[in-house]
Amino acid sequence: MSSKFVTVPRTICFGFLAVISFGTILLMLPISIAEGTWGDFITAFFTSTSAVCVTGLVVVDTGTYFSFWGQLFIMLLIQVGGLGYMTATTFLLLILGRRFGLRERLAIQQSLDSPGLSGVVQLVKSIIAMTLIFELTGAFVMILVFAPQHGFDRALWLGIFHSVSAFNNAGFGLFPDNMISYATNLPINLIIPLLIIFGGIGYQVIYEMYLWLRDRLTRSRERIVFPLNFKIVTSTTIFLLLLGTIAFLYIEYNNPETFGQYNFTGKLMVAWFQAVVPRTAGFNSIDYGKMTDAGLFITIALMFIGASPGSTGGGIKTTTFRILYECTKAVLQGKEEVLCYQREIPIALIRKAVGVVFGSLTTVVLATVLIAISDPQVEFIRVLFEAVSAFATVGLSTGITASFSVFAKLVLIATMYIGRVGILLLMSAILGDPTPTRVRYPEENLLVG
Repeated sequence: MSSKFVTVPRTICFGFLAVISFGTILLMLPISIAEGTWGDFITAFFTSTSAVCVTGLVVVDTGTYFSFWGQLFIMLLIQVGGLGYMTATTFLLLILGRRFGLRERLAIQQSLDSPGLSGVVQLVKSIIAMTLIFELTGAFVMILVFAPQHGFDRALWLGIFHSVSAFNNAGFGLFPDNMISYATNLPINLIIPLLIIFGGIGYQVIYEMYLWLRDRLTRSRERIVFPLNFKIVTSTTIFLLLLGTIAFLYIEYNNPETFGQYNFTGKLMVAWFQAVVPRTAGFNSIDYGKMTDAGLFITIALMFIGASPGSTGGGIKTTTFRILYECTKAVLQGKEEVLCYQREIPIALIRKAVGVVFGSLTTVVLATVLIAISDPQVEFIRVLFEAVSAFATVGLSTGITASFSVFAKLVLIATMYIGRVGILLLMSAILGDPTPTRVRYPEENLLVG
């Protein structure tokens, strides 16, 4: 095959397709099904895509439909999907002792959204180490929570599975009601949201936090100057978490089907949990099918924004949201340049942000229309909720996924895939590398707004 055809974006896109296909085969095997029979193709295909795309949407109860081996395959698919195809492949090749050329380094750089090529292999090693630290810590805490009720052996598996699912922002759960039974459990309301948040802010931000903490503890005279990416990601994440918590607490406070059954402390924990999970991790401690339309729409907005670049989460990303906000503010103030934290944002990034939002909105609208045509009996707000959840790789649902038609499930599968690989990367894979040109055309004004 021509090297011109096998571009970096195509390598990443085909890689995800290959992992999804392999996972589908594994999840169809009799050893993966609790009843010991061959699994349904659509169910296996949907679950594999949801796991690799770290979404969490399900058409069956993961804890009862799949055997231990099926659940193990799902967890491994989540891990590969969360790390990213190129990161997981790089790790395996490092174990085998293979050296990396320019093409491999470029593929890793694009898949991780890293600013440069230098040190990408070392970055992969750091990512693997950070992932293990967070997942093992989360598993240890959850084992302590689950052991009294389920016994140590069962709690060990529950802790490992849910920790991997949380840090990779997947949202797969092994309980029939997900986390509703633990809605007011303090350790669960701390460890799962923290895993989701750290998994969703990006590996580069975590590493910069580590360097800052190390210098503070060692009383180093050198002080880290945080880059613009760190400032935008952390400040926007904190703002969205606080906004989400307050909004859910206000909107659902007296809803007897969601928050109304708890005291104020319980309501605060449930509101906090629901503010975190739309960051693209589909755990839930309430029944979203009983949430008010206002609550659902707030969730849709938070899901669409999603996590941050270089993370395990999806959505348009916090940086894209912040760039467009600062761009809008600059227009309203009559400024020529777009500034944030006394730094000018390059026009190339603004164009990229516009492209991401436009492509994302187009994907969501198309998916919503197709599902609404296929399943006209479903309320529009629930169809939109499901489409955004799939695209942003969140996995939250109002409980209608399993009842969708086969066509609607295939639409969700495609939407999850597009959301995971990224709309711009997918278009680059389809269109190929741009052809350089020296032709320049004259400018002309037109009416806007």
